Amino acid sequence: MVDYRIDRRSGVATYVQIVQQTKQALRLGELVPGDKLPTAREVVEATAVNPNTVLKAYRELEREGLVEARRGLGTFVRRSLGAAPADSPLRAELEDWAARARESGLEREDVAALFTDVLAKHFQAHQAHQTHQAPPTPQTPRTHQAHPQGDPS
Repeated sequence: MVDYRIDRRSGVATYVQIVQQTKQALRLGELVPGDKLPTAREVVEATAVNPNTVLKAYRELEREGLVEARRGLGTFVRRSLGAAPADSPLRAELEDWAARARESGLEREDVAALFTDVLAKHFQAHQAHQTHQAPPTPQTPRTHQAHPQGDPS
């Protein structure tokens, strides 16, 4: 079952946090097809959010085809996302790296910035390779050359 954690200072809407955390649980294999999501009442009791906020998040997940509401039974996972199980060896390596980053004095925001930058570089290149296209490069405006090439005067 998902244990929702709401960060009221994040600037991210509460229902979006619920959607994001559900998707993360789906990606990590913590939720699999057939699993039941907590009831709106359970989420409200655990997080002190408005029941309509929970229902809005669940409707969004349903709209995306990730869950389905079964009248009188609850909301159930229809499909999973990704292939990064929570017990992946890569997770252990990432946990070691995060511990080293913290021990070296980096703040959470520093680590997030580094990780986001590395992800952008590696996955932009990967996507460009998959589509056999070079990543977009900024276009520089053409300027009129005053002198023909090789004539420095």
